[in-house]
This record gives sequence, structure tokens and C-alpha cells, in this order.
Amino acid sequence: MDLLNTLVDKGLRRELPTRGEALAVLATSDDELLDVVAAAGKVRRHWFGRRVKLNYLVNLKSGLCPEDCSYCSQRLGSKADILKYTWLKPEDASKAAAAGIAGGAKRVCLVASGRGPTDRDVDRVSKTIEAIKEENEDVEVCACLGLLSDGQAERLRSAGADAYNHNLNTSEGTYGEITTTHTYADRVDTVQKAHAAGLSACSGLIAGMGESDEDLVDVVFALRALDPDSVPVNFLIPFEGTPLAKEWNLTPQRALRILAMVRFVCPDVEVRLAGGREVHLRTLQPLALHLANSIFLGDYLTSEGQAGASDLEMIADAGFEVEGAETTTLPEHRADAAARGCGTGGGCGSDDAGGGVCGSTAAGPATTASAPAAGDGPADGTAPTGGDGGEGAATAARPDLVAVRRRGAGTDLAPNA
Repeated sequence: MDLLNTLVDKGLRRELPTRGEALAVLATSDDELLDVVAAAGKVRRHWFGRRVKLNYLVNLKSGLCPEDCSYCSQRLGSKADILKYTWLKPEDASKAAAAGIAGGAKRVCLVASGRGPTDRDVDRVSKTIEAIKEENEDVEVCACLGLLSDGQAERLRSAGADAYNHNLNTSEGTYGEITTTHTYADRVDTVQKAHAAGLSACSGLIAGMGESDEDLVDVVFALRALDPDSVPVNFLIPFEGTPLAKEWNLTPQRALRILAMVRFVCPDVEVRLAGGREVHLRTLQPLALHLANSIFLGDYLTSEGQAGASDLEMIADAGFEVEGAETTTLPEHRADAAARGCGTGGGCGSDDAGGGVCGSTAAGPATTASAPAAGDGPADGTAPTGGDGGEGAATAARPDLVAVRRRGAGTDLAPNA
């Protein structure tokens, strides 16, 4: 297929695809799916080989959030039956992190619900980072605390944080339909603050909220312009008790097409298979490893994930290997730029000739210039199907696939690591 050959060539050159090419990936049929995966897999292997980076989440503070993000089980007004607890003590958070590290996690992600941290919260998280690093000197620590105020990113970096996560989640054009208590621009601003402080920026999206193909392309192009080092791709977990509980718009095939599109647009960044993979990819999860080079191990913030041992078996059975602590995740050109405390200069994956997401940001000039306005989605709010119309249709609701986390951080039970 000429389209896929073109996209592979551009991916190997770190050249930005056109919007039309990105949309065409999402529109491919299920008959073409393995060709799409194989093509995007060539780009993934070129930059990351067969390595899979493992990440582990520690939910420092669960529920009780004043924000109204429609997708979130911790939101204001959520009736989801999730764990609710206030800040973990640094020693308890360090103990929780150790379980993931023992399972092979290279990065620990410290997450706290809320609009953003107070200065006292930053002090608390700083002590937690120090406690984790004292026990595991080489582990990477990423903080995800919401919107940052001036100076907070610098304080987190001084405490030993390596990265900061704040997701854009969806396109600028539809953001107001998902959240009203803060803006898309607020999110962009936080990602930029993390960048400016020398933290590795982590920002991604959530697919399956009823968005159109145009919305998906908009947010991924906006992410490329922001130039994060890692892009988590989440698939909506439709929790009962949240406004999006009935949004079951994804099939395993569509989820793979979305991952392939992200890989083509951001060829040399850490694409992370994040929340919802078990729910929506199901038995096709191993195919996603040909597109993403990073996954979360075990459970998520408020939902259960696949058992950590099963994750490790899946990686080995698919012919991949867990990335060791001694290995640099990013390609040399990006790692060098990160070490200098700057981005690559042209958006994730681009070079000068290329025409070059718990968190974050607002539409700065670079973002709005790179992400044209979103097209109109379907009138009923459902995601369009891919390909020739009959394939990739939305699945029926499967609430049986959504399991609330009852172990690990915030409980007395052993984690699923």
C-alpha cells in the first residue's frame, strides 16, 4: 500500500505526516489491519528495537477531586465505587513503588488527584521522591499532580523527579465538552512548565470518549508540537457512575489503528500503552507491542489491570524483551536533547526538514499553529468506524470488563505487580 510505504519512509526520517495521511490510517479497513501494524512496527523497531519499558503507577491520593473531567472515576460528583484516601506517607508510597520495581518497572509514576498541588503538597511529594530514590537510586520518577504553578516544576526536579505527566486528553476543539473546571490551555501551560524546568515531559491522550477521527489527529498533532518525550495512549475505561459510562466506542481493531497513527506522527518518542488496554484490546494486546514501546505494569489508579506476571509472559511470548535500567529509552538524538534540558526543537519526531498526556496544558502559539480546528464529529457523539463502513463498529457495553482496584496503594493488600 503506497500510503504505508510513505508513512514508513517518513517515520524513519522523523518527518511529519500530513493530516490526510494520519486520517487515512484511522480509515483503513480491518482487512488491512495487519499491514498497518507491520508498517508502524517497522518504525517502532527502527527507533526502539524490541525493548519494552515497564512503568508502575502509585496513586498517592485517590478520589476527592474538585475537577469535573467526565472520563474520570475520581471526579467531582463521581458515583464510582472506587478507593478514596488522602495522601500516602512517603514510606508507604516508597513501599508501594518497590513492588513495581521488583516486577521490572524502570519508571515509577506518582499520581495525586486534584486540580494541582499546593506548595505543601510539593514538599510532601518531594519527600516521597527522596524516599524512593534512597531505596532505588536508578529508578526514574515521574510526578503527575495536575496543574503546576510557577516554580513548582523546578522544585520537583530539585527533589529528584525525572519527568512530569500532564495529558492533553482530547482535541482543543472538544475539550470544553469533557471538562469545564479548567481549560485545554491550562494543560498546555503545565506541559510547557515541565519542559522549561528541565523535566522530561510526558503528555498523551484518551481515546474512546466519542471523539471523531479529526479530533484524534488534532490532539496527536498538538502533542507533536509540544514535543513530549513520552506519549501515553489511554483508552477510556467507562466507569459506572461517571458521565461517560455508556461510551463503548472502541474495538480492538480501532484501538490498534489509533496506536499506529500515533506512532507514525511521533515516530521516535516513547509511545506508552496505558489505561484501558485490557478492556479494549483484550486478546490483541500482544499486537499493540509492535506499536508501543512502553506499558504500565499491573494495576492503574482506580481500576485493575492485567496481572504483572501475565504482562511479563505476554512480552516474552510476543518476542520482545523488558528494557533494563542500564538502557537509555530514547534514541540518542532525543536523549542528548533531554540531557541538555531542552526539547528536540521541532516537535516529537521531526527534524528541520520535516516541516515540523493526569495533567496539563493550554494552547500556546506553537500548538494552535500545528493543530488545525477539529472537524465536526458525528451528531450522535459516537466515534466513526474505520475502513469501508461495515467493520470496526462500536462494541456493546461490557461493564464486566471494568474492575475497581481493591489492592495495592491505599490498602493493606499486596499489589498486582
